Amino acid sequence: MTSQPGTQRTWIITGASAGFGRAIAECAVGRGDNVVLAVRRPGAVADLADAHHAQVLVAELDVRDTGRAGEVVRAAVDRFGRVDVLVNNAGRGVVGAAEEVGEQELRASLELHLLGPAALVRAVLPYFREQGSGTIVQMSSQGGRISFPGVGAYSAGKFALEGWSEALAGEVAPFGVRVMIVEPSRFRTSFNAPDVLGVADASAAYTGLLGAVRNDMVSADGIQEGDPVRAAEIIVDLVAGDELPLRLPLGREAIERIGRSYRQNLEELERWAPTARAADFPGAPASARPI
Repeated sequence: MTSQPGTQRTWIITGASAGFGRAIAECAVGRGDNVVLAVRRPGAVADLADAHHAQVLVAELDVRDTGRAGEVVRAAVDRFGRVDVLVNNAGRGVVGAAEEVGEQELRASLELHLLGPAALVRAVLPYFREQGSGTIVQMSSQGGRISFPGVGAYSAGKFALEGWSEALAGEVAPFGVRVMIVEPSRFRTSFNAPDVLGVADASAAYTGLLGAVRNDMVSADGIQEGDPVRAAEIIVDLVAGDELPLRLPLGREAIERIGRSYRQNLEELERWAPTARAADFPGAPASARPI
């Protein structure tokens, strides 16, 4: 990885009041970059803004309010002259079976994890294309590649974000714009805190199946093995370098669980390949695709 010393970047970071967002912001500011903190509660980042007033701009934003995405990007350009990095970090966990998580909660999760980030990307891309550079960091999760009972509502948004972002990466590469999807395992943020993690009302039908999942998610608060400061340093280093992976599993557990899922999926694909191939018209020529 080749770093670019002396380059001052301007970042827009959503959900910057705590966790990954706060850690990335502090790391970027510490290296001399400018940062726009897009947060729902500006008071939560007042200390960072006061300590680094020349480098920090606070923008009040609920990511689900997609109509305000353009305002945040314009504010960044007006203050710092350009934007170099967008970090879509804001998110919230939801635990519950498909029958337990209602449409309103599911829709809110999709708005937060897909529609909000998509709006910010659309708003920033004209600037990135004009300057011929830019980096989009999509904070997904190991739950954006694998899912299990009780986390379907959360994974739905992250799976959608990853599929959307994989297509995006190919679309914007010709303009010098890069995309990185970050897939963390458990990190010591407020994600699992009782007042942050969304837990649906449990129904008797799923108590046995999901009881252990609920307990595991709630009890993880404060003992997660991942260090958000170390993670932030890795992300900022990669953004500053010449090589950027499309996907970055972050943390030992993410590597192990996602890797196991890839192997299991490949085994299942190979097992059922003869059955799947039999669905084609006999003798039909293979598809010719542009990509």
